[in-house]
Amino acid sequence: MRIAQVAPLMESVPPRLYGGTERIVSYLTEELVHLGHDVTLFASADSVTTAKLVGCAPVALRLATNVRDPIPYYMLMLDRVRAQADRFDIIHFHIDQFHFPIFRPMAGRTVTTLHGRQDLPDLKPLYLGFDDMPLVSISDAQRAPIANANFAATVPHGISLSLHSPITHPRGGYLAFLGRIAPEKRPDRAIAIARALGVPLKIAAKVDRVDEAYFREKIAPLLDGPGVEFIGEINERQKSDFLGEASALLFPIEWPEPFGLVMIEAMACGTPVLAFRAGSVPEIIDQGVTGVIVDSVEEAVAAMPRVLSLDRHAVRRRFEERFSATRMARDYVSVYEALLRRSSDKRREASEVVALVPGITSGPGADMGLSFDRQNDPRT
Repeated sequence: MRIAQVAPLMESVPPRLYGGTERIVSYLTEELVHLGHDVTLFASADSVTTAKLVGCAPVALRLATNVRDPIPYYMLMLDRVRAQADRFDIIHFHIDQFHFPIFRPMAGRTVTTLHGRQDLPDLKPLYLGFDDMPLVSISDAQRAPIANANFAATVPHGISLSLHSPITHPRGGYLAFLGRIAPEKRPDRAIAIARALGVPLKIAAKVDRVDEAYFREKIAPLLDGPGVEFIGEINERQKSDFLGEASALLFPIEWPEPFGLVMIEAMACGTPVLAFRAGSVPEIIDQGVTGVIVDSVEEAVAAMPRVLSLDRHAVRRRFEERFSATRMARDYVSVYEALLRRSSDKRREASEVVALVPGITSGPGADMGLSFDRQNDPRT
């Protein structure tokens, strides 16, 4: 199959440091190539891939100090994708909804994975207006606010089984927090839990520009106390040791988390997760197997002995069963095939109408929108 993957331009594919969406695009692209598909990746030119790379910005936009507005770069990228669209059987977008107006005439050959939160009120009219653009959610919780949108499937994220090696006897003696410093990620909760337990906490996290004031005013003062070490952003190699040597990962979120990639990265290392009940968390964590789900800081403190007693071998096994990149790629191939079959059926039906009804010289055409029933997959 000839597949185009269209990635965000803010980070390279894969990202050098933080960047969950770009990381997933990389894992998916590489696995599709491994499965024998002809894949073209539209991304920043500093990306690294075994697929054909079409560079759409010299470097990741977050690293380009002269870039003030990313929109022009996305417009140029979409024009390149549109110019080459006939080369592909399917075009897979990972850039929110920028492309909807341009690619609507070929909606049946596109799919858009939604990577972000969907509970924002402005999104509902958008999906109603573009109800022919097929969508993929990364968790069932993510689609709840826009349940009537044109979802083709839910495909949970996956990562390579060889990316992280399990550490069954960690020596770090600390709890880990990995992600972004942001109000919705609640690093303050992680600090409160660790201090209540008297266990060291290491925070490896990115601080975006929009969150600099929050970090400076709310989090930095908490770092002055004992037992908390702020490391900053780390790369993929550092992540294996950071998560693997941790006794547990703290995921104390307070927002409708669409997926939470760090949870399965911890599981890949054999590290159990203590997570707050929100968004996708109940779908990702197998309660009492890969982690424990709680509803308050007090409950988290009380649950930590149970978390630390979980079998790290079992944590890794469950990760392998549910969250491999191979599973993710095969799921997406099934989505692509279903979309193309549906599009082909629509074209055939339109041709039959033209042939059977006298005086009709054109049918609905290939630009008819698609509407899919959700594919029920027990793995999701």
